[in-house]
Amino acid sequence: MSGVRNASISESVPESRVILPSGTLVRHSLRSCLLDQHFRDATMPSPFSIQHSFVALSQKRKWRLQQTERRPLMEIVKYGHPALRWKAKELTELTPDFKATVRAMFDLMYEAHGIGLAATQVGLPYRFFVVNTTADPKETEEELVFINPEIIRKKGNVEGEEGCLSLPELYGEVARAEEIVLEAYDIDGQGFEMECSEILARVIQHENDHLDGVLFIDRMKPDEVAELQANLDDMEMQFRQLQSAGTLASDEGLKKQLSEMEKTFEFPIKATLSADSDDADSEFDDSDDE
Repeated sequence: MSGVRNASISESVPESRVILPSGTLVRHSLRSCLLDQHFRDATMPSPFSIQHSFVALSQKRKWRLQQTERRPLMEIVKYGHPALRWKAKELTELTPDFKATVRAMFDLMYEAHGIGLAATQVGLPYRFFVVNTTADPKETEEELVFINPEIIRKKGNVEGEEGCLSLPELYGEVARAEEIVLEAYDIDGQGFEMECSEILARVIQHENDHLDGVLFIDRMKPDEVAELQANLDDMEMQFRQLQSAGTLASDEGLKKQLSEMEKTFEFPIKATLSADSDDADSEFDDSDDE
C-alpha cells in the first residue's frame, strides 16, 4: 500500500477519533471461541460516532509504530508494580495512538510467548486487553481486542494451570467458569457479544481480572500460593531494587502517573503515516486490500 512518507497524523490530517456511545451495545453472538467469517464480513452499524474515518484518510496507507520522545518505551510490568493492582478505567474514545498501542501490545505479547495481555500489564490504566490463543504472530485473524469488557454470564467450573507474563515462570491451578458470555467493543468500535469456552474463556477471565487489579495467584488455594511465596518475594525484591536504583519511580510516583493518564487518555505509542514497507512488524494495516 502507498502512503505519505514521514507525515504524522496531526500534521497532515485531522486526528481520527471514535467516540464511545452512551447507548446499548450492538450485540453479535459467537457460538464458537473464534470469530467466524460471518462475523468478520458482517456490516453492522457502528455504535461509535466516527468523526474522521480511517478509510477517508487513505484507502492504501499503512501505520508505522513510533515511540514518542516524551514517553518511555512500553514494556510488560512485573510483580510489585502498582499498575497490576489498579482498577482500570473505561475508554471513552479510540484514537490512532490507541490502535498503534494495541499493535505494539500484540508484538510484546508474542515476544514473551504469551496468549493474552491486559493494558494494566503495560502500565496503562484502561479497560482493554488483547488475545491470540495461538500465540502465533502470523495468525493475525485470531487476534482479538476487547475494549470495556464485561462478563455477563458464567456456566460451570473447571480447574486449569495458569501463568502470567507479569509473573514469569510461575504457574498454578486456578478454577474458572467453563463457559462465559462477554460483552465488549472491538478495535473498530463495534459492540459485540461473545460466547466462548475452553482456553479462550480462561484467557478472557484471566485478562479481565487484570483490569480489576486481580492476579491469578489471588484465585489459587492458599496452600498452593504459599509454595510460590519465596518466588513472589524474590520478584518484589527485584522490583524494589529497581526503584532504589532510580530506574523506576516510587510507588507514589507510579500511582500519580497512572492517575494522570486516566485524565488524559494518552497512549505510549504514537501512530504516524509511513511509506510502503515490507516490514510487517513495524506497520499497522488499516486497509482491507491484499
